[in-house]
Amino acid sequence: MSCKCGSAVKDERFVKIDQILEQNGRDESFLIQNLEQIQTALGYLPEDVQSYLAEAMDIPLSKIYGVVTFYSLFTTEPIGKHKISICLGTACYVKGAGDILAEFERQLDVKVGETTKDGKFTLQACRCLGACGLAPVLNVNGKVFGRLTADDVAGIIGQFE
Repeated sequence: MSCKCGSAVKDERFVKIDQILEQNGRDESFLIQNLEQIQTALGYLPEDVQSYLAEAMDIPLSKIYGVVTFYSLFTTEPIGKHKISICLGTACYVKGAGDILAEFERQLDVKVGETTKDGKFTLQACRCLGACGLAPVLNVNGKVFGRLTADDVAGIIGQFE
């Protein structure tokens, strides 16, 4: 059973959602699992996707929106190809993470939470990456960089261009 949402020609994103729902189930207990897989497939969870999922799972849109906005692993905005997460926890901040963040903002011409115009980089701040002994640290696509200074920023960006 698929959702009756949309036009006669179904958006390919919705076809993918239907496939995920058929695999996992439409019961509300599968909501987070479905959201994770949909975000992995689509990159983010925009409003129209949330609306489609609400109808397809017979769950109020407000509940889906509440889950998406509560958990930090979900995003309603597109994420760049390379996600840069800079730790601003106490150890990292004391050792210069703020300066490193400012340098990324300057070189990428974005603020925290934004994605570069070319879609390559999304700049984020986080509270702890669990590598305080390497402070200051950041993570790019799962790769951790430690003992950084603002002078390291250009080299890190260059590795992912």
